Amino acid sequence: MKTRTLRPDKVNVITLGCSKNLVDSENIITQLQANDYDVRHDSNEEANVVIVNTCGFIDLAKEDSINTILDYADRKSRGEIERLYVTGCLSQRYKDNLEDEIPEVDDFFGTMELPGLLSRFEADYKHDLIGERFITTPEHYAYLKISEGCNRTCSFCAIPLMRGDHVSRPMEELVRQAKNFARNGVKELMLIAQELTYYGLDLYKKRMLPELLEALAAVEGIQWIRLHYAYPSKFPRDVFEVMRDQPKVCNYLDIPLQHGSDAVLERMRRQITRRETTDLINYARTVVPDIAIRTTFLVGYPGETEAEFEEMCDFVREMRFERLGVFQYSHEEDTRAHEVEDDVPAEVKAERAGRLMEIQRTISLELNQQRIGKEVKVLIDRKDGDHYVGRTEYDSPDVDNEVHLDASAAYLRTGDMVTARVKDATEYDLIAELVAG
Repeated sequence: MKTRTLRPDKVNVITLGCSKNLVDSENIITQLQANDYDVRHDSNEEANVVIVNTCGFIDLAKEDSINTILDYADRKSRGEIERLYVTGCLSQRYKDNLEDEIPEVDDFFGTMELPGLLSRFEADYKHDLIGERFITTPEHYAYLKISEGCNRTCSFCAIPLMRGDHVSRPMEELVRQAKNFARNGVKELMLIAQELTYYGLDLYKKRMLPELLEALAAVEGIQWIRLHYAYPSKFPRDVFEVMRDQPKVCNYLDIPLQHGSDAVLERMRRQITRRETTDLINYARTVVPDIAIRTTFLVGYPGETEAEFEEMCDFVREMRFERLGVFQYSHEEDTRAHEVEDDVPAEVKAERAGRLMEIQRTISLELNQQRIGKEVKVLIDRKDGDHYVGRTEYDSPDVDNEVHLDASAAYLRTGDMVTARVKDATEYDLIAELVAG
């Protein structure tokens, strides 16, 4: 047990980066609370110990992480906090450099070093908490990380350097955690991983995502199951049959495609061609006609010509993705792409990102307008002024469309699931009214 001082420690966990990092922070909080620590998340309240969970994915994320560490290091120098720890992807990748440059940090930990971090608090790692987790999201939805790491060899990506090889979590452990979530009011599970479609290969010697979906759908209380971060090459197509037949599995797939030019896809080592990608998306839409495909593209990869970029634009126009995001290429050390010159100027990357998003903006408006007059299920996320704001099964929090409902029409609570009729639409939002009964 930890020896208590006259001033009990109050711990603030700061999360930077993606939802996978958020799950890691929730695990840290769960373990510390089980050891009787007063812990809060991303809080402005006074705390004498701070843990910064960093992101090291691209240059902007690294810069944000470093600035956050420096800010808390400065607060420590002024005596505002007593101890500062850093964990996560940036710490995993650049620990030695960070130790030299920011000596105010008491210790750095990698992505898989939770027991070591806990030891600094004289806290025990409680194995009996596997399957349980404090959640920082609104209580009606939670992220469920089904695996860690990635075995893919994409030339631009540093995730395997920070997260290691793919490791699946046992199915029974995931089902147990889903049941715990449901008992605490969670209605929506968002499955996340570095690579969803590899799930089960290491444990069961076959891709087991369809079987996992069936097992999670059997959990009483869970109403929506959403799939994030799938890889297109060798995609297990029976997932679409489960999506079609199992009402709890949302008609939604987050599947980053990265580019629409075969030449660039080959340089990226994506192990798939544009035609194969088109066949996969068309198959998905045949089996699940109402599916919403969320994807992301990468502009400015080394050597990307204007003609190759136009191929990507044509691909987006052809496929008319329901949801789309764009990243600008970041030249990451120790990746294969870092061996060649980062020769697309920053202003060209930004201009191409803007052009691609302008194409998508038009597509998104047209697709949203097709929803006018139709009924949709809406999960209420919050009240914002005189409107309730929610999402359909085709939308994930923070990145996708929202539905706005007049708050004067009825009293709703966060987490309520209602039926609404779409009255109007903008590029990224639906305006709807409640359907009586």
